[in-house]
Amino acid sequence: MIERDTYCDDVLNQIAAIQSALNGVGKLLLEGHMKSCVVERIQAGENEVIDELLITVNKLMK
Repeated sequence: MIERDTYCDDVLNQIAAIQSALNGVGKLLLEGHMKSCVVERIQAGENEVIDELLITVNKLMK
């Protein structure tokens, strides 16, 4: 778009749409991860998974 000299506002709107779509995918993956992997590890006594999850959530919230 930039190489075609597209209007800046249109490029910014496309970036916002892409970011929103990626955030949606991230939320779905996080939900699945928490309901499966995290639960299984906690049940197995691997409580360090909570710290790993918090790091991941913090990265997603940036």
